[in-house]
Amino acid sequence: MISAIERLFKHEAAGGVALMAAAVLALIVANSSLSGVYSDVLAAKLSITLNDEGLSKPLILWINDGLMAIFFFLIGLELKRELLEGKLKNPRDVMLPGVAAIGGMVVPAVIFAAINWNSPETIAGWAIPAATDIAFALGLLALVGTRAPASLKVFLLTLAILDDLGAILIIALFYTAHLKVTYLVIALAPLAMMGWLNARGSHRVSPIVILGIVLWVLVLKSGVHATLAGVVTAFFIPLKDRWGKSPLHSMEHGLVAWVAFFIVPVFAFANAGVSFAGMSMEAIASPVTIGIVAGLVLGKQAGVFGATWLVVKSGLATLPHGANWAHIYGLSALAGIGFTMSLFIGGLSYSDAALMNEVRLGVLAASAISAVVGYGVLMAVSRKPADEAEAALAE
Repeated sequence: MISAIERLFKHEAAGGVALMAAAVLALIVANSSLSGVYSDVLAAKLSITLNDEGLSKPLILWINDGLMAIFFFLIGLELKRELLEGKLKNPRDVMLPGVAAIGGMVVPAVIFAAINWNSPETIAGWAIPAATDIAFALGLLALVGTRAPASLKVFLLTLAILDDLGAILIIALFYTAHLKVTYLVIALAPLAMMGWLNARGSHRVSPIVILGIVLWVLVLKSGVHATLAGVVTAFFIPLKDRWGKSPLHSMEHGLVAWVAFFIVPVFAFANAGVSFAGMSMEAIASPVTIGIVAGLVLGKQAGVFGATWLVVKSGLATLPHGANWAHIYGLSALAGIGFTMSLFIGGLSYSDAALMNEVRLGVLAASAISAVVGYGVLMAVSRKPADEAEAALAE
């Protein structure tokens, strides 16, 4: 029984299933008699102060600014590892998924902006459909299993990592409040200390983590979005220490389960609670909802597939080994699952509760459509290993 549970949690699709379960639970609670409790708990103030100085925020912001900083910290660890020794080390290996990632961010953003162009209060959400949810997309690809070429997972993983990097840059450049430069200047002190610890190959990561928490507070106070402190801190975790061990690998391995089965599901539960009470056609057909659905469903498919087609047809790269254009289309559809990061950017874009309900509705609908289309196409065009063996014998 215990070993079966362990295998379940180690399955590649487990994180996506946990995320989906949290989102469904949020929808149920938000449309039940517990909806008032749900809203009150998320709005409850949590304060950490000393002599009336410190942080005081609603629980929803502690989740979005605090817990999600750990999520971004893990993304930072993955990015550093991939850049130094993984899939992003060789520029040739990055070209095809890199261009696909750019296309998959630009086209959805343009579609949303075009639909909301004459609406100054909603145009700020242009980046919402630009993101891909790694856990959901990879989870569904894992459910396809060995029917799909193994190269597709590498292609999707690299695309999603670069997509996350693009989202991080968008948040830093376009979703930063009014800067308080004093806090940023003070933040140079923990940055310098983390740089020194990284340079000497420190085996103990706790001092870097503590300095990262200090950096998080200072960045939060500065007006720059605090989750970026998580990414920055991750890049100061040494890949190798003085004894040849890898603090980065150890920390990444230790955090994966916590992020996949606690932090991201908690975020989903706190942010996916769409209330259907009094839902009108105006909300369903609003520019925000339509912009998100069109961006994630149509924009991602057009952007990822179109960019991949251009690069391959120009001779600059080849399709992933064993994959055909139907596989690429199915993967392009999976890229339209923008759940976690799309909801996150939506929260940065709008403070109005009605607009956020439209964001949740659009993201949930678009992610569901993309999941069904992507999974359906990949299952339809991918052969079972036994079928491949029979085909090879026939030839």
